Amino acid sequence: MDRKKELKQLYKETPIEAGIYQIKNTKNEKIFIGSTRNFKTLNGVKFSLETGTHSNKGLQEEWRQFGKDTFIIDVLETLKKKDNPYFNEKEALLKLEIKWLEHLQPYEERGYNKKNPDNNFRELNNNE
Repeated sequence: MDRKKELKQLYKETPIEAGIYQIKNTKNEKIFIGSTRNFKTLNGVKFSLETGTHSNKGLQEEWRQFGKDTFIIDVLETLKKKDNPYFNEKEALLKLEIKWLEHLQPYEERGYNKKNPDNNFRELNNNE
């Protein structure tokens, strides 16, 4: 019982880190690039795939087809937070995600991401 309490406390003390992750299909090398404000939520991403409720239909279908052991979830980059009252974590995370999407191009036969950027990406690029 003490070990369980120890692990719970360790989990609570783990700092909340934001960043970019990838889910890779090891059979066909397709990847999905995503971002999170808390890497602890990656267990939730995995759970949504296992229960068939993930929002990316292509990834969900291949997860179902190939099985969970075919996929690897990796952290690509952790967001470096600035000690600045004007630091916008959400915007910085979006810029980081755009960087990785442009670098890896996880579209069509190479991945599960959608090629057409949404308005947030366009707005962000116009503001630079």
